[in-house]
Amino acid sequence: MGPLFLWKRIILEVGCGAGNTMFPLVATYPDVFVHACDFSPRAVDLVKMHKDFKETQISPFVCDLTVDDLNLQIPPSSVDIVTMERLTCKDQMISENFYVRGDGTRAFYFSNEFLASLFKDNGFNVKEIGLCCKQVENRSRELVMNRRWIQAVFCPSDAEDLSSSNHASTEVDLPSQENTESSISLKASKEPVEVDMSEGVAADMFGISSSVENEIIQVSLNEENLSIRVLSREYQHTCKSTGLMLWESAQLMASVLARNPNIVSGKKVLELGCGCGGICSMVAARSADLVVATDGDKKTLDLLMQNVASNIAPPFLDKLIVKSLEWGDRGHIEAIKEVNDKGFNIIIGTDVTYIPEAILPLFATARELISPNRGDEEDQASALILCHVFRRVDEPSILSAASRYGFRLVERWPAGISGNSSQGVVGSWFADSGIDKHSFSRALSIMYFQIE
Repeated sequence: MGPLFLWKRIILEVGCGAGNTMFPLVATYPDVFVHACDFSPRAVDLVKMHKDFKETQISPFVCDLTVDDLNLQIPPSSVDIVTMERLTCKDQMISENFYVRGDGTRAFYFSNEFLASLFKDNGFNVKEIGLCCKQVENRSRELVMNRRWIQAVFCPSDAEDLSSSNHASTEVDLPSQENTESSISLKASKEPVEVDMSEGVAADMFGISSSVENEIIQVSLNEENLSIRVLSREYQHTCKSTGLMLWESAQLMASVLARNPNIVSGKKVLELGCGCGGICSMVAARSADLVVATDGDKKTLDLLMQNVASNIAPPFLDKLIVKSLEWGDRGHIEAIKEVNDKGFNIIIGTDVTYIPEAILPLFATARELISPNRGDEEDQASALILCHVFRRVDEPSILSAASRYGFRLVERWPAGISGNSSQGVVGSWFADSGIDKHSFSRALSIMYFQIE
């Protein structure tokens, strides 16, 4: 008996490319063995040169499935799971929906229904099928790329142990900031849905429980050092929650608060969508009277509470409260008001403007929870501070939503618009503060709102 028979699951990845799927897979499930093939010899070479490549886990080879016999590389009926990726560029048309790309590889375009029918005709039942959408950002090049792919699970129709699940409707939870139903049936839905296979289904497929590991990021803020636990990078591409990561906007805003404690000194502060890091809230707790850190994702909140407990101590810890808040959720908003019924002087949000459908609930929630204090001086009035990179929502859309709920833009950074002083409120935060603006992405911006 050869060593391959000792592995719990044997996987065939068709069109492996440079290994962007298989290497996170074997890192998560070290007991699997992967046969990896690709039409491109260059792609197979890249797999072999990868720092995590091990011959005991991965067998890469060049194969054109349209002409080559896979049985020459892999014993018949020896594979448990097959993964395939769809290419997404059009070039020269060969036949209907079939194209040759510029590098010589092929691309075939198809619908969910076509894919399901193809597998059903060949003896498989559809367990799950859905469209995945993910936004990938290259901050060094200031590029934002939208990725879309079909992710599906098929099982042999004669698999008795899965027969019951073949007749059941499969549901997945979809994140939303609005009051919509929390789950939908994939079989009944014709709309694109996001399927998260990082847990649950993956455990069923590979026969072991998923144990997602975290990593520690060291954050230095003025004279304070924080150790922030976040989701490891190797797992981030399969996670639908953006709150389990530490965004650069949060680090910039936390640096501003650390160097300018007067922004929150003696005030009540609310952070919207703070993520698992909560570094802005932790810094604010050193000067503010009260800080409420909020997020709408349960796993994010669990990790946030761990980070808060491990990084700050009384009396600052006593002033920081972690609460669940989905924007627009009446029950959550009322629970925040029970903590502070007078409203918050400062509301902070970092990278919370990337989902178009969430912009109106964001400003509606901020308007309900902000203190009505307009102040005699501009820097004393209640304010909503947003720090972000513009992605799928542009500035005019943000300003329109802000105006609808009674907010006016007082100043933006780096291009200030304040008419009350030559420097402005936000500009004063960076003047002689010691913040190295050049160490942050040039795409970052700050918008400073007050109520009209």
